[in-house]
Amino acid sequence: MIDIELLDYMQAYLTPKRKNLFQEKLALRTNHFTVVTEDVYQLHNTSAVIRSCDVFGVQNVHVVEEKNIKRIDREIAMGAQKWVHVNRHTSVTQCITHLRDANYQIIATTPHNNACLLHDFDITKPAALFFGTERDGLSDEVLSKADGFLKVPMVGFTESLNISVSAAIILQSLTTRLRQSNLSWQLTEEDRRFTLLQWLKNTIKSSEEIIARFETKI
Repeated sequence: MIDIELLDYMQAYLTPKRKNLFQEKLALRTNHFTVVTEDVYQLHNTSAVIRSCDVFGVQNVHVVEEKNIKRIDREIAMGAQKWVHVNRHTSVTQCITHLRDANYQIIATTPHNNACLLHDFDITKPAALFFGTERDGLSDEVLSKADGFLKVPMVGFTESLNISVSAAIILQSLTTRLRQSNLSWQLTEEDRRFTLLQWLKNTIKSSEEIIARFETKI
């Protein structure tokens, strides 16, 4: 459980404008959808996906690093790494297990198979959207374990989109529909507190020292 008194103590270091902005953005965040990149070896693509998650209010990103170890390109992410939770996994098996335990359905994005078109996708169930490498797409393991398949409608000769472009299109469509629905898509109160604490830690200078001072007052 996140200590409410700690949150209040740390928010005292924010300007009123900043504090209101945090609350405004928290109200628009969601864990109803989450995004997974599987061994995407081009650094700028992973960073751009993280940026898109922030833009469209998706709070959690999962990065599978079974083959390729990532680091976030701060210039491309444009600071999004401060606002989005980046969860790292050493295997796709572990990642899928983790997400299933959290009640997500596993959705593989692919231009092939009998994939559901984006505008027909059922948004009522929480979904983890998997994106694969630029050249090979998703692994056979993800495709075999997926609960469903999703694709962006395309009418040109090219059969695929860059992963970061595909992620942006899908997230824009699904989150727009989500916010227009009657679903309970917002963060839970506990998730809101956890997210706020991370934002405070990432943006307040000497946050660890401030937390230490708070703990000495208890």
